[in-house]
Amino acid sequence: MKASDLFVKALENEGVEYIFAVPGEENLDLLQSLKNSKIKLILTRHEQGAGFMAATYGRLTGKPGVCMATLGPGATNLVTPAAYAQLGGMPIMMITGQKPIKKSKQARFQIIDVVDMMRPITKYTKQIVNSNNIASQIREAFRIAQEEKPGAVHLEFPEDIAQEDCEDTVFQVTGHIIPKPDDQAITDAVKMIEAAKMPLLLIGAGANRKITCEALKAFVDHTGIYFFTTQMGKGVIDERHPQYLGTAALSSNDFLHAAIEEADLIINVGHDVIEKPPFFMKQGGKKVIHVNFDPAEVDPVYFPQLNVVGDITNAVKKLTAELSPQTHWDFELYQKVKKEVAEHLSKYFEDTRFPMLPQRLVNLLRKKLDSKDVITLDNGVYKLWFARNYTCHQPNTLLLDNALASMGAGLPSAMAVNMLLPDRKVVSVCGDGGFMMNSQEIETAVRLKLNLTVIILNDEAYGMIKWKQEDMGFADFGLDYKNPDFVKYAESYGAKGYRPDSDQEFQQILDQCLASDGVKLIDLPVDYSLNHPILNVMLKEKVQKL
Repeated sequence: MKASDLFVKALENEGVEYIFAVPGEENLDLLQSLKNSKIKLILTRHEQGAGFMAATYGRLTGKPGVCMATLGPGATNLVTPAAYAQLGGMPIMMITGQKPIKKSKQARFQIIDVVDMMRPITKYTKQIVNSNNIASQIREAFRIAQEEKPGAVHLEFPEDIAQEDCEDTVFQVTGHIIPKPDDQAITDAVKMIEAAKMPLLLIGAGANRKITCEALKAFVDHTGIYFFTTQMGKGVIDERHPQYLGTAALSSNDFLHAAIEEADLIINVGHDVIEKPPFFMKQGGKKVIHVNFDPAEVDPVYFPQLNVVGDITNAVKKLTAELSPQTHWDFELYQKVKKEVAEHLSKYFEDTRFPMLPQRLVNLLRKKLDSKDVITLDNGVYKLWFARNYTCHQPNTLLLDNALASMGAGLPSAMAVNMLLPDRKVVSVCGDGGFMMNSQEIETAVRLKLNLTVIILNDEAYGMIKWKQEDMGFADFGLDYKNPDFVKYAESYGAKGYRPDSDQEFQQILDQCLASDGVKLIDLPVDYSLNHPILNVMLKEKVQKL
């Protein structure tokens, strides 16, 4: 059969539902083969949009999301989504075209070494040089993308190879069982936990990729040990649980860190050093048990004393079965911290000033969304407020990136969520800077008849960097800009646009948007004036007292 037809057949064999793409000339054979396929082509307006959507598909399903671009500039535009997926543990398969490799009449036009470019930011990258290897290379790429730690894979499919005739062969899709942790490691972990005075549980992104929710909840319920999460570990256990202390949105000097600093042992489930550190280890300080699919990567701020390596769910179940709650465990400080956290986080929830405080927005969205509804965040200072203040009831209901922390991913992520989970309300919260980096995907969302609400936090500046600038004592300089009229901008794509001028009007608009179909955009003026005094000054003072 034709090689491009076999390529599509091999993708179908892997259960691929969508290909998110900006095709080019070198993809036309593959595009033609997709025409009669059951795989749905999702045409986006930028390769980043395609890549971020594919990565979010992988994040939610555990199966590689697939995206496609042409050679040269199309391939280079996939670099950021590749890194986003690779660092974030999201399985993604990238396909790029290439000029004919056997005989090209266009010299070096548009040609760069894409395979070599992708090597540092993928788990697997290959050029297909023989059409009879297509099926095996696709099977291998999918296998590697899904294995722990999940990540990015890439195949380059040259134009002349796509046109060849080849054998009609695909390979059986086989899974694998993740090995169970060593019994001795479990025994050593139990001894360390039972001997500790103030053990504390940390839940990271790795625990959010697998169905560990029930096992971790059973562990907490059985032992009474308090827990906190990283930003990408939010929601693994319902955060209304009485043992939940909070989310480590900052690396230090938050109420939560008063508990972390006093803990003599941290049971770290599913976190690795790719995600921004939720705490810093020190020589001679607290001990850490690393529970993950792979051993810990030793880092100047992370060097665990024990590795429990293997399937996370199995490890947690074994620990629960063998652990006995200890009468000498002392959780009094944790109880005090939990009370301080609750009182502080809720302080501005009912503050109706306008422009709106991000804390107020967090509270309104939590009250108006059901437990299963999803918020996707772009990257900006508001991400800290959502990570700290938003109470997740279920896993993957607050999607944010704390690994690459790329701007521009919030809107495409929301689009992928709505395609996969059409029964849930989806809200994308973006800064004005991040929104403009992939704002053209509003057209894609409208064309696909998606249902989502986009809230743009408008401060006409790169607010995260301004916050850092102030914290570091630099003058306010070089980070302000002017935005387009976002209401007219949305309407020009066929979406609905709104601009409230009060807290009450925003609530009315939000209710209307959440209750209606289609793509809605709210241009919301935001007040970041409390970022520095709270996050940089007041927290440090209060934590020291606590």
